[in-house]
Amino acid sequence: MTRLSVNINKIATLRNARGGNMPDLLQVARNVQKFGAQGITIHPRPDERHIRYQDAYDLKPIVTTEYNIEGNPMDNFMDLVLKIKPTQVTLVPDAVDAITSNAGWDTIKHKDYLKEIIAEFKRNDIRTSIFVDPTLRMIEGAAETGTDRIELYTEEFADQYALGNKDAVKPYTQCAELAYNLNLGLNAGHDLSLDNIEFFKDNVPHLLEVSIGHALISEALYDGLEKVIAGYLKKLK
Repeated sequence: MTRLSVNINKIATLRNARGGNMPDLLQVARNVQKFGAQGITIHPRPDERHIRYQDAYDLKPIVTTEYNIEGNPMDNFMDLVLKIKPTQVTLVPDAVDAITSNAGWDTIKHKDYLKEIIAEFKRNDIRTSIFVDPTLRMIEGAAETGTDRIELYTEEFADQYALGNKDAVKPYTQCAELAYNLNLGLNAGHDLSLDNIEFFKDNVPHLLEVSIGHALISEALYDGLEKVIAGYLKKLK
């Protein structure tokens, strides 16, 4: 089955709103794994508006499944990842003031830069993934960087699927086939939800992992974390 990694940024956002430790980020991470999710994702940003850098260290002994740290590979981020050595690092070209990730890498323009960064992580036995738009040229470029995996940016699919346009999945299907032929592992994420995840998984072959945060945590406010995670796992079989 496709593995589910839960992004817990929104838990940190809620905690930070009051300045204390409620909700307890570490306890949520424990529960997410107890309820069956196969990974924990965090995306620390320089302003630490949700996940703090200290959270990344505190989570290290808590995460017994897959630990995925996302972010733009600036110096502080590089140092953090190299010290923690998570299972996977996902490189995302988000601006410092970005509300959320909103574009993938131009893997052709930034090929040399990405090759250097990826080589450093791989020397430290950290699996690498790079965030890319569902464009065949970008997949081909990714294969030249030495990355282990790509993560398809799925916002366009989610937006169009909500409007009833199921053909919006076709570029993702094509990119998935190309990635497989280029020996790239395939992840996906951004705006995937209980409403669209099963259709996406059924139409995108070779999908190894999805990273879901905002929708999953929002859905859990209505139905509870355990029930929502069980719902995702069922749809990802």
